Amino acid sequence: MTKQIITFQRTAFENAFNAVSTVQDQTEKMTGDFLTQLPWVNEEGKKVISNSTEFYKKARTNFKNAVDDGFAKMEELFG
Repeated sequence: MTKQIITFQRTAFENAFNAVSTVQDQTEKMTGDFLTQLPWVNEEGKKVISNSTEFYKKARTNFKNAVDDGFAKMEELFG
């Protein structure tokens, strides 16, 4: 029963994480498209936004890896 609970929690997390990732990726795309149409945003401003995007992508990946590791340890412990 514990293994089923862990599997359910992992699946719920995966679905929520994928939904949030999709929204973030679409927002990034919209922002990029919007910025290309704004003549008053200079290259330095675009670079700052690009760096922020890379930072959150890296943080998102690190978070996902940490949660995956946690689930793997729980499965090892209870499975």
